[in-house]
Amino acid sequence: MKQENSFTEGPIFGSLIRFALPVLGALVLQAAYGAVDLMVVGQFGDATSISAVGTGSTFMQMVTFVITSLAMGSTVIIGQHIGEGKPEKAGDAVGTTIVLFAVIGIAATVLLELLATNIVGILQVPEASVDKAVTYLRICSGGILIIIAYNVISGVLRGVGNANLPFLFVGIACVVNIIGDLLFVAVLHMDAAGAALATVLAQLVSVIASVGVLKKQKLPISFSKKQCRINGWELKRILNVGVPIALQEATVQISFLVVNSIVNNMGLMPSAGYGVAQKIVSFIMLVPSSVMQTVSAFVAQNIGAGKKDRAWKGYRTAMVTGCTVGIAIFCAGFFGGGWLSSLFTSDAEVIAQSAAYLRGFSADCILTCILFSSIGYFNGCGKSLPVMLQGITSAFFIRIPVSILMSRLPGASLTMVGLATPITTVYGIVFFIVCFALLKRKEQAQAA
Repeated sequence: MKQENSFTEGPIFGSLIRFALPVLGALVLQAAYGAVDLMVVGQFGDATSISAVGTGSTFMQMVTFVITSLAMGSTVIIGQHIGEGKPEKAGDAVGTTIVLFAVIGIAATVLLELLATNIVGILQVPEASVDKAVTYLRICSGGILIIIAYNVISGVLRGVGNANLPFLFVGIACVVNIIGDLLFVAVLHMDAAGAALATVLAQLVSVIASVGVLKKQKLPISFSKKQCRINGWELKRILNVGVPIALQEATVQISFLVVNSIVNNMGLMPSAGYGVAQKIVSFIMLVPSSVMQTVSAFVAQNIGAGKKDRAWKGYRTAMVTGCTVGIAIFCAGFFGGGWLSSLFTSDAEVIAQSAAYLRGFSADCILTCILFSSIGYFNGCGKSLPVMLQGITSAFFIRIPVSILMSRLPGASLTMVGLATPITTVYGIVFFIVCFALLKRKEQAQAA
């Protein structure tokens, strides 16, 4: 069965859906890591455990998102080489990616192990949860190389248009994670440490399985072991695309960690409620995230093939489709927040706090599909500088100041804090409307 998806020919909607669905499935299962951790800990632990795992997994999610964003540079460059019909160049990009991320993984492991206590302090984790949060971070940090390996393999596969295998690999990891959580937390009563161990073990099994499967796959890339070295030209192209995307994602995630610390300062129950809400949000945001990855891969291949009009049509099709699904997700988050929160904990106060945050946040389900589609388009074009500027300005000039303001208003609640996110997204949409106008003007000037 052919698993690579050619974006340069055939019906646009069908091509997008065939790629987006397994991407969405993989993201759902990947988000299930932290969600299952929190769900099991919520049932067999207490509020201190929920707060520790909620904050710790949020931080590790930030690290994973930054790694995935940097790997997007490889996805885009490989996709462009495939669109150009240059499999050897794609192989050089793969080899460069492997060496680059091996170095990053070793450095990240050392830093996170050394700074775990400092990180927990910066996040203002409630005192009763500090030890559990530090333990969770240190165990998860020990598996950074495994996390990187999975995301690099997935990034390469998506670059060639294959989203089915990443879905398979993360499915394997999710099953192992559930079994590990039940064993380490429910049976052996290892609490937050058990949840972290289950996550690392799951990703290790997934990487081993992925390497075994890839040995039997025929991909449209000409790659050999001697290409496992840094190719200066490919490294420059990968970093030119990936670094701005990673910086953008890092600032966005840092801003959410700042919001997390703001909420932690509001007390143990708001902290626990926010931790539960963030796990639900991690699922809610999967539709726009899958749209972004799909648009990036679609646009990259078509730009490489010189089909700019098709790239633009794919962007618009993905945006409309994402927004349509986003309406349904908005309704679930706004009206069903309490029920969704009850899946993670039986504590009535934690459920109430989580549902309150979701009521403020839910409008973002629709708005983010517009924003992420635009981000995907610019990423696919290899123009990631606007993406970085939007991420940095929205994080530090909108999300953080608005969150602080909302938390300090009389009668402040998590609903008011939650509103900071859709307000920030509106700014991002306006930012990209201006960018598209400038890009169109530039293209018209070049054509004249």
